[in-house]
Amino acid sequence: MSEQRDHGGGLDAAIARHGGAREGWLDLSTGINPVPYPVGALPFDAWTALPDRAAQDRLTAAARRFWRVPEGAAILAAPGASALIARLPRLAPTGAVRIPGPTYNEHEAAFTAAGWKISTRSAKAQVAVHPNNPDGRIWQASEITAGFAVIDESFCDIRPDASLMALAGRPGTVVLKSFGKFWGLAGLRLGFAIAEPALIEALAESLGPWPVSGPALAIGARALEDQGWARSTRERLHADAARLDALVTARGATLAGGTDLFRLYEVDDAGAWQERLARGHVWSRIFPWSATHLRLGLPAPDRWGQIEAAL
Repeated sequence: MSEQRDHGGGLDAAIARHGGAREGWLDLSTGINPVPYPVGALPFDAWTALPDRAAQDRLTAAARRFWRVPEGAAILAAPGASALIARLPRLAPTGAVRIPGPTYNEHEAAFTAAGWKISTRSAKAQVAVHPNNPDGRIWQASEITAGFAVIDESFCDIRPDASLMALAGRPGTVVLKSFGKFWGLAGLRLGFAIAEPALIEALAESLGPWPVSGPALAIGARALEDQGWARSTRERLHADAARLDALVTARGATLAGGTDLFRLYEVDDAGAWQERLARGHVWSRIFPWSATHLRLGLPAPDRWGQIEAAL
């Protein structure tokens, strides 16, 4: 069995320790939009038939328009960004890779498993989580210099103005997109890789036929075509992030970074803060690399009272 890596979640353990029913807990340990895209009814054959070319083409076309993908770049939909992260290191000869941290730890795990060496200096490969998780760092195009570069834009749909999608047509550069975060549908398991056609072809071959389910194809296309929902969602998330900052900093924390989907705070004792919140059935994220950093996602509109009481 592979080693369990540090992530958000772990709500079952929190419930076992502090009691209560799952539905009574407010899980803020992840950075997922608490107001998901309204899926609506799906054609019955989305469930019963193998995904057809028309459904795949519709999703690809919607993705190209929504993210303004360069004409020379190709798009691959996959069963979650994690499936792509695990495969990408095997598409180039091994060497040294630079993954500035702290950041999402699946990138280092994937490169290490593929035989790469992790470096703190310039290397033949690099990973830029953009915006970074957990501090929200925004990368500049001039900082993407390696011959093989992975730009993880899982949280960038809140900041389309900051996207580095223009680099996706450059040889050796891959832009990743996650559908679960901004659209709040993590269980759908839908992600995208956008890069030069040869690299996308190699990735597609590793995934095999029909990598994305019929329901995911239909929901993904519908959501990416809905620009109005995306605009109003960005406005709501921005306002809610500011509201959360006001609540938490009033209790003595200092804002240390984040995005409009999660906030990172500097506190005196992260473990004690997590314990206090958990007594109010609010689950947060702390990190093995810091005793003073606490990360919180945003509550749903009808759950603000719970976090206020827990704080």
